[in-house]
Amino acid sequence: MSERTSSKVVVYAALAGNLLVAATKAGAAAFTGSAAMLSEAVHSFVDCGNELLLLYGLRRANRTADPLHPIGYGLELYFWSFIVALLVFALGAGVSIYEGIVHLRQPVPVEHVMVNYAVLALAFVFEGASWIISLRKFHKSKGSYGYYEAFRKSKDPATFMVLFEDSAALLGILIAAAGTYASTSLKLPLADGVASLLIGLVLAATSMLLARESKSLLIGERANKALSDSILAVVARTSSDLQANGVLTVQLAPDQIMAALSLEFADHLRAPRIEQLVIDIERQVRAAHPEVVSLFVKPQTPAAYRDTVRRRFETPPDEQHGGKQASVVSDGGA
Repeated sequence: MSERTSSKVVVYAALAGNLLVAATKAGAAAFTGSAAMLSEAVHSFVDCGNELLLLYGLRRANRTADPLHPIGYGLELYFWSFIVALLVFALGAGVSIYEGIVHLRQPVPVEHVMVNYAVLALAFVFEGASWIISLRKFHKSKGSYGYYEAFRKSKDPATFMVLFEDSAALLGILIAAAGTYASTSLKLPLADGVASLLIGLVLAATSMLLARESKSLLIGERANKALSDSILAVVARTSSDLQANGVLTVQLAPDQIMAALSLEFADHLRAPRIEQLVIDIERQVRAAHPEVVSLFVKPQTPAAYRDTVRRRFETPPDEQHGGKQASVVSDGGA
């Protein structure tokens, strides 16, 4: 199963779970008058919309390049991921906090409490199933990184967004259950409104994390360091008549990367030999990394490369990479 197909499976699973959860929560909120339950219903409906937007973004990002968009449409997935993060905040968190304030000012008794508990239990099962699927996918892709570090380094928003949304949903269900219990069993009617506020804060925090990572991908994050190192290794074994000054990469989509390679060729080489070396490098890089959809090679002296990097990043290459060999290594990766 390809990475793109695997990501779609995660999103479809989350969408199915959220549709079931949203319908049951909305019915329970209307039946019991619980503010926390209404907040949870809104949260689930927002999540349904988010999954649809992610699927739309995946489909749009898969379009091939054309003269108007020569590097393709991969970044469109990151655009829709950013919109999803904003929706979590504007709709999910906003409505939950509003409902919490309303019910704090005018507490309404929660009726038919057992209905609330039954719906929350079902919601926990549905959300839990989706959460397990997304967690397994994320665990498989994270490698040796910790979960938070893997989230920061991930280039696939469909995976980490679903995992974060499901995690927030499970926490919200627990908060709603606690609010219902305190409101009814402990005779604290304000607890229902407090639970709604807490759910809103959970969603706001989730939205901020997702928005920050989505923005970083949207404006052009570099690819992982392993890919840059691999490209430099290809250059090193291709010929002793050239050396790599460095490679700059840009992540266009989870499976689309653009790379710019700076090379110095030996002075005695003639144009046909240089052309053949470039063809060999491109062939080897594409064979090892099909995700490199665009590879640009620039003949350049090490001094010219260092000057370019200095002007571009306003930091000397040696300082950027911590040593004298920085002029012949990659941009790294995050």
